Amino acid sequence: MKLVFFKQIQQHGDNFSYIIADENTKEAAVVDSSFNASEIIHILKAKNMNLKFIINTHGHSDHTAGNIELGSIFGAKIVAHKLSKVNFDVAVEDGDVLNVGKVKIKIIYTPGHTTDSICLLVDNKKLLTGDTLFVGECGRTDMPGGNSKSMYDSLFIKLLKLNDDVEVFPGHDYGLKPSSTIGEEKKSNYTLQPRSLEDFIAFMKQP
Repeated sequence: MKLVFFKQIQQHGDNFSYIIADENTKEAAVVDSSFNASEIIHILKAKNMNLKFIINTHGHSDHTAGNIELGSIFGAKIVAHKLSKVNFDVAVEDGDVLNVGKVKIKIIYTPGHTTDSICLLVDNKKLLTGDTLFVGECGRTDMPGGNSKSMYDSLFIKLLKLNDDVEVFPGHDYGLKPSSTIGEEKKSNYTLQPRSLEDFIAFMKQP
């Protein structure tokens, strides 16, 4: 029987990092190392895990800050979308699947916040959304590489088509709680209320 280890980590600031691992094989992946490297290192060593991948949901420094430290200690490969400007070892694109032991991590390309933004669907149950979707919010599109049309497509055409019971785990602690579900966000997230593309673009320009 497959035993999946999953942990959300928030040691410094409002950035979330994640550890995903196959408890049987001890293979692990870290998502968005951020400023949480010391706690991540502690957990991986305590559980005697082999870190295979360091996955970046996008290239902003507050999400990649621990990449070099974790990579140097564990020899893990850095994974990012093929358009990313970070130094990566493995390039991914929409639909790719990373195997961590028997755990399957599917790449969903979700530009909008940045051109290299991805979300990660773990065993079709948990969705790590980086800065694309937060609990009660969505990512900004007014920074370099941001695009409101791309964000609309990522949210409404890709993420909201997932099953309502898929759990949502964001890149920042911006909401009333640290995680949610697609179904809950459809009901309560004001950025996800039905809008035309034109209305969404205008909405995202509001201060």
